[in-house]
Amino acid sequence: MTPAHSSHPCILALEDGTVMSGLSFGAEGTRAGEVVFNTAMTGYQEIITDPSYCGQIVTMTYPLIGNYGVNHDDVESDRPQVRGLVIKELARRPSSFRATMRLEDYLAQNDVIGLQGIDTRCLAKKLRIDGALRGVITTELDDPGECIRLARQVPSMNGADLVKLVAPKKAGVWSQGFDGTLTSLRRDADHRHNVVAVDCGMKRNILRHLVDVGCAVAIVPPNVSAAELLDHRPDGVFVSNGPGDPAAVNYAIDLLRGLVGRIPIFGICLGHQLLGLAMGATTFKLKFGHRGANQPVRNLTTGRVEITSQNHGFAVDQGSLQKAGGTPTHANLNDGTLEGFVHRDLPILGVQFHPEAGPGPHDASYLFDCFARMMVTGKAPTGTEMAEAQSTQGDRSMLRK
Repeated sequence: MTPAHSSHPCILALEDGTVMSGLSFGAEGTRAGEVVFNTAMTGYQEIITDPSYCGQIVTMTYPLIGNYGVNHDDVESDRPQVRGLVIKELARRPSSFRATMRLEDYLAQNDVIGLQGIDTRCLAKKLRIDGALRGVITTELDDPGECIRLARQVPSMNGADLVKLVAPKKAGVWSQGFDGTLTSLRRDADHRHNVVAVDCGMKRNILRHLVDVGCAVAIVPPNVSAAELLDHRPDGVFVSNGPGDPAAVNYAIDLLRGLVGRIPIFGICLGHQLLGLAMGATTFKLKFGHRGANQPVRNLTTGRVEITSQNHGFAVDQGSLQKAGGTPTHANLNDGTLEGFVHRDLPILGVQFHPEAGPGPHDASYLFDCFARMMVTGKAPTGTEMAEAQSTQGDRSMLRK
């Protein structure tokens, strides 16, 4: 493996013919994927290890990346999931006492190509105007025409089942919650709820929140049957985030269809989309998606605006959801798309954003309390119950890591 500190010419080519050149950091080679951008100022480590980014080359719009290094506590999975990382400038040395290695070393160890030295805000503007584009990042090829040709051969994200690449192969358990160093804990000494988490590419911070509200968590792959899942005798089911087109994950949709109406269900991001599809709604691809740590969402039941962490390229069609029995609870204030819903008659709750953050604000972590309450009442949370959960959130809105 080439040493991580070695820099070589690196090219990013897009399907529309755009070619940007800079210097590499991390691994070398050629990778392909959908090129997207994230507007978060911090949290690059959580972002590159989020399984929802499988199949994507991520551009960070904040100009300086790598300034606090990498540590083993803040990863959201066991390895980086991005196909490539594009930044303006790589920090020369990490300055955090928590750092155990440099970002470039971490990427090199995990075979991820980094590209620095391009105008990332120019690239983000292009993606906003033209939409997410297929691309190739390479240190091996120097012919722009060949790179563009390869970019145009990258499979579309529409119809892509990437969950199969990141989902676990067998069942497991999770017991780690927050350590209380930077936040007060809300969990009881004894677990009160047995939850089965359907892992479509789940972030670890979600699991910590489930433990924090008193859940004993069993993890299952998304291709299990409803009968196999119910053998765990859960009080509730959680459906996780994950990558790709939700409509392509037929096995997870079939699983949820077998659970709807039988047990309380809470879904986040891809889980929200899969729940909508299982109910009979439809989904569609957003032009450039929502990815960042400062996305404003209005809670339609309380009127409160919540600043949220988001990472998704698809959305649930609100009209089809309402016809299928869903009631919107949250709306995106930038483009009006659906950000959350409950079922009118069944204990089902879904949100498109990430209330667990990691990275990002914790304005919406009360939704895990709503899930815990839903497992007790057997009913979806009302606006009054959401408001009560928000009012008691208090210190839990502080940074948890």
